[in-house]
Amino acid sequence: MAGLGNDSIQQSLRNVTQKDVPRTHRPSIDTNDSCQRSPRNSGVSVTDNAGRRAKHQSIDTNDSYKRSPRNSGGFVIDKAGRRIKHISIDTNDSSSSRYSLESQKPRPPPGDYHIKIPREQIYRIPPPENAHRYEYLFRQKPNRSSFRRCCCSSLAALIVLLVIAALVVGILFLVYRPHKPSYSVSGVSFAGINLTSSSPMSPVIKLKVRSKNVNAKLGLIYGNGTSAELFYDGIKLGGGEFAAFKQPAENVTVTATKLRGSRVQLTSSSRKELTESEKKGKVPFDLRIKAPVKFKAGLVTTWTVTVTVECKITLDKLTASATVITENCVTEDISLF
Repeated sequence: MAGLGNDSIQQSLRNVTQKDVPRTHRPSIDTNDSCQRSPRNSGVSVTDNAGRRAKHQSIDTNDSYKRSPRNSGGFVIDKAGRRIKHISIDTNDSSSSRYSLESQKPRPPPGDYHIKIPREQIYRIPPPENAHRYEYLFRQKPNRSSFRRCCCSSLAALIVLLVIAALVVGILFLVYRPHKPSYSVSGVSFAGINLTSSSPMSPVIKLKVRSKNVNAKLGLIYGNGTSAELFYDGIKLGGGEFAAFKQPAENVTVTATKLRGSRVQLTSSSRKELTESEKKGKVPFDLRIKAPVKFKAGLVTTWTVTVTVECKITLDKLTASATVITENCVTEDISLF
């Protein structure tokens, strides 16, 4: 009977190993039908219904199944060559299977992706991780220091120049007390005047002007562009310019120039009046002079001021040998400001 019992147990074990084992369950022996599991200290033996101990052929031994390599995903291979799920308590096998499955997940292709965020989740203030960057950019000011320094320097230089100019003017008025120059006409001669013809004429007038610097401590500098114009009854007879010159303090200088007219047309009444005035020996004219002048005190020279002179002169005739009978020149007030 003992031999028959062992044979029946071994036959039942072979039948169990040859059955299809589910993938999700580990094959085990039904101890309720033919045998019972021995205690934990009984090794690998089992006890049958008659109380006899027999060798327990485990499916975990190398005789029944072969363990697949670690990269097999946790499956074992039975004697028939079929792969079944091996539920093992070995944590290394389960973790390697999990890692292998995760590594096999498809990755999204590279490219640009548009992410839609709900409006209520948009930050109205910078997120905490970017707060320090926001504060740095907010506190940073545009680089305008160099421009401001340049403007301040220019403004300061302008103020300094204005102060210096004011000091110079104050010194001139308080110490030197500048006066405007005086002028007089010393000679006038005519050529090209024909009162008997109504055709246009081009007169040439030689003019001599006497200028006097009445300042005791200031010199005068006449620049280029000192102009002179001669009029009769509002009609311009000719115009010209004087040469530039320098005039020391308390000095009298006589300058000469030529005034030229081009195609001057006199009215019949003006021609008639000129003829009658010449017969009387009193021909009135108006002379206007504009001179750019600078005042000089030692090494200091002021800016240019315009001196305007209005003269009324009377000649005895309209020839080259004309004589100045009367003259009266008035110099307009000048301002150094």
